[in-house]
Amino acid sequence: MAVRDWVLHLDLDSFMASVEILRHPELRGRPVVVGGNGDPSVPRTVVATASYRAREFGVHSGMPMRTAARLCPDAVFLPSDRPAYEAAAARVMEILRGFPVTVEVWGLDEAFVGARTDDPVALARALQRAVLDGTGLTCSVGVGDNKHQAKLAAQFRKPAGVSVLTGADWVRVMGGRPVTALWGIGAKTAKKLAVLGYRTVSELAAADPGLLAARFGPTNGPWLRYLALGRGEESVSEVPWVPRGHSHETTFTEDVTDAETVREQVVVFARRLAAEAAAEGRTVVRVTVKVRFAPFVTQTRQTSLGSPTSDPEAVVAAAEKALARFTMDRPVRLLGTGVEFAPL
Repeated sequence: MAVRDWVLHLDLDSFMASVEILRHPELRGRPVVVGGNGDPSVPRTVVATASYRAREFGVHSGMPMRTAARLCPDAVFLPSDRPAYEAAAARVMEILRGFPVTVEVWGLDEAFVGARTDDPVALARALQRAVLDGTGLTCSVGVGDNKHQAKLAAQFRKPAGVSVLTGADWVRVMGGRPVTALWGIGAKTAKKLAVLGYRTVSELAAADPGLLAARFGPTNGPWLRYLALGRGEESVSEVPWVPRGHSHETTFTEDVTDAETVREQVVVFARRLAAEAAAEGRTVVRVTVKVRFAPFVTQTRQTSLGSPTSDPEAVVAAAEKALARFTMDRPVRLLGTGVEFAPL
């Protein structure tokens, strides 16, 4: 194979659960579920991750902890320990940077790797061995011409597999799959595409660009077809990702009907966000409040600040102004507050 540029996607397998099993070797082989404070009886907490043993019982990320306990009553439920996961992730990224490659971190448990090589599969296996030897963690690696292909390929042989997906075999591998198999297309978009007659990747790839633009907008419409054609970003960058903002939210264990309790929580979030902005040397230009009413209706309201600031009183005032635009006539089950930063 000729030397050329490749994109690899490294995905740590059931990352948080795997870190916990390394810390507690006696749990190896048992179903392990991580989420919340580790108590599945607490309402409205969700699974952060589950070991592959737990997944055999149907447990998956985002599932209510109570449902996970019903599906797998013998599972070991553990609280999330973000500092431990951050430390493990940092070690993995340090190992990757020891190779002659470009590493673009995409979260605690995944990264894109750019490399110029004549044997990307051998490189992928070398990365796997180095991560396993250095941390005890396994990972799956996808290889592609671009990030989209590599991201999808990494899911083909989990755990601890290596898969290749390129433009040359895109139609054969992906053509007959549902559009939800593409990175970035969820169930809601798939339903809208199905109304237009586009259910598979090949059907979407052959779609009328004008029709997609009319239905999804001049940017999003063509982008959907772009994904179906197997295209994606080909460059990998080590430049750290700079967040456009921060947000915090909480799901109440019991619905809240007291407006003052809701206001107090928004104020707490706003002050925390202002402090985070100041600590990062950023300023806030917009504040968003999200309220999910019972049973499951979500609304958002925004307020722009007169000028960029990290002054907590100004951020709090903007959050309270946004909150005042809600009609608080129903119980609240989830509350969130977010800020948008001024561009650097």
